[in-house]
Amino acid sequence: MLLLLLAYLGGVLTIVSPCILPVLPFVFSRAGQSFVRSGLPLLAGMAVTFALVASLAAVGGGWVVAANQYGRWLALALVVIFGLTLLFPRLAERLTHPLVNAGNRLTSAAGNEAEPHPRTSFLLGIATGLLWAPCAGPILGLVLTGAALQGASLSTSLLLLAYALGAATSLACALLLGGKVFAAMKRSLGAGEWIRRGLGVLMLAGAAAIALGWDTGALTQLSTASTGNLEQALIGRLGAAPDSAAPRTTASTGDTLPVEGTLPPLDGAVQWLNSPPLSAEQLRGKVVLVDFWTYSCINCLRALPYVEAWAQKYRDQGLVVIGVHAPEFAFERDIGNVTRATKQLGVTYPVAIDNNYAIWKAFGNQYWPAHYFIDAQGRIRYHHFGEGEYDQSERVIQQLLREAGASNVDAGLATVQAQGIQASADSAEVRSPETYLGYDRAEGFATRDKFVADTPVAYTAPAELALNHWALDGAWRIVAERSTLSQGSGRLVYRFHARDLHLVLGPDADGRPVRFKITIDGKPPGNDHGMDVAADGTGTVTEQRLYQLVRQQDASADHTFAIEFLDPGVSAYAFTFG
Repeated sequence: MLLLLLAYLGGVLTIVSPCILPVLPFVFSRAGQSFVRSGLPLLAGMAVTFALVASLAAVGGGWVVAANQYGRWLALALVVIFGLTLLFPRLAERLTHPLVNAGNRLTSAAGNEAEPHPRTSFLLGIATGLLWAPCAGPILGLVLTGAALQGASLSTSLLLLAYALGAATSLACALLLGGKVFAAMKRSLGAGEWIRRGLGVLMLAGAAAIALGWDTGALTQLSTASTGNLEQALIGRLGAAPDSAAPRTTASTGDTLPVEGTLPPLDGAVQWLNSPPLSAEQLRGKVVLVDFWTYSCINCLRALPYVEAWAQKYRDQGLVVIGVHAPEFAFERDIGNVTRATKQLGVTYPVAIDNNYAIWKAFGNQYWPAHYFIDAQGRIRYHHFGEGEYDQSERVIQQLLREAGASNVDAGLATVQAQGIQASADSAEVRSPETYLGYDRAEGFATRDKFVADTPVAYTAPAELALNHWALDGAWRIVAERSTLSQGSGRLVYRFHARDLHLVLGPDADGRPVRFKITIDGKPPGNDHGMDVAADGTGTVTEQRLYQLVRQQDASADHTFAIEFLDPGVSAYAFTFG
C-alpha cells in the first residue's frame, strides 16, 4: 500500500515536469467541453494505455519497445491531424486519404460537436498515452526497474496504474480549471474560434516537440522545474531507493534476532562457480550468508573483501557463503566474464550465476549488494542492504553460529585491508551520484545538441558543465543502457565531486582494445590517477568491467573529468564515485 501511495504521488507531480509540457495541449484541447463525456474518457485512455505500455516495456523485451515506437508515430500522426482540423476546420472536408479520414472521424466531434462522444475522447487519450509513456522520473524508474528484475506481476501493473492515475488526477485538475478559464474567455471576448485555433497551434507545437525528441531529451534537462528532487525526497521518505547504492536497511540485532522468513529454493541458476549446485535442503544445519552482487557494481566490489573474510574465518565453524551474481548490464550475463571477474577478485566461495533472476525473485530482492543471514534451521534472521555496518553483520554471523552449537566462536572482528578499487569510499566527500549513460536511466545529460536515441549523432560538448552533468563529443550512438562511440575518436566529459571516479566500460563489439587518455581540469592526473590509468592519463579498455580512473589525494573541490577515446567502438555504461 505504501508503494502504491508513492507511485500515485509521483504521478501527481508529473504535471510540474517539463517532460509533460508537449502533452498538455492535447489535454487542454478538451477544456470547455463536458468533463464526463470528454475529459474523463481522455484521461482514462491515457492512464490505461500508459500502464499497459510501461508494463510490457518493463517485462517484454526489445520487441515491445520497437512496437511502441511505431505506435508513437501513429499516435503522433493522429494528433497532428487533430491539431490541423482545429486550426483549419475546412481541411477535414478536403482530405480523403483513409488514414486522414480515420483521423477526421476521431477529431471531428472534438472540433465541431458541443457534446463529443466519449469514445472519441478515449481514443484520443490512447494516442496521448502512447506519446506520454516515455516520460519517466525517479519513482517511475523504481517501478520499472523492479518490474524488469522481478518479472510480470499484478503488483507491477497496479503500481504503474497508480502512477498513471496520479498523473491523470493532476491533469484533471488542470483540465477543469482550464475549462472554466476558456468558458470565461468565450463569454467576455467571443473568442471561441480563436481559442480553437490557438489550441491547434499548441497541439502542433507539442507534436513537433515530441517528433524532435524534446520531450525525452532537452526538456528533461530543465531540472529546476522538474519533479526529480521532489520524487527523490518521496523515495527517501518512504525508503524505496531503486539503485545499487541501496539504503542501509537493517533489522534489529538484539539478543533475539527476528524470523524474517525461510530460505527459498536456490534453483534456477544457469551455472555454479567454485561449487556444484547447492540446495536449501543441503544447507540445513549450516549458517548461510547469501550475497547478491554483480561484478561491475562498485558498492558490491567494496563489500566483497568483508564477505570473503567472513567466508574464510568462519568456514570451519559452519558458515557457508553463497554469492548470487544477478546481472545489471547485458555483458554481465556472459559466464566467461563472470568467471574471469570472480578469479580476479579472489572470490573462493560458491557463486550462483542468476542470469534469469530466479533466486533474486525467490528472495524478493531489490538491491545490489544485499546480504541475507540464514540460521541452521533454514530461517532468514537478518538482512542488510548496501555497504557498511560490517561489524554488526559479523556479530550476527557469530550469534547464529553459537545458536547452531558451534564452540569457540571467535568474538573478534575480521581485519580487512581493502586495496585499489575495493577500498572504502570517502563518503564525506562524495557529492556525485551514480550516473547511467544509456537513455533508459540517463540523467544530467548536458550536451547542447539534440538528443537522439539509437542513432549515431555527432555531438559537441559544451565548454563548461554544471556539477553532476555529462556530455559527449564526437560521433556517438546512445542506446538503452550505454553510449557507444560510432567512429573515429571521441570524448566523454563529467563535472564531479568525489575522491574516486569509476566508469563501466567495454571494448568494441569484436573485443578489440580501445586506447584512451584522461584529464582532470584539462591536465594529466599525475598522482591522482586511478589503478587503471597511468600518471600521464593513458590507459586501455580491454574487457567489459568497471575501471577506476581517478583516485585523488584531495577531493575537496569540483573537477571536470574528460576521457578521450583514441579508437572507435568503446561502450560507456555508468559513472560511479567513492
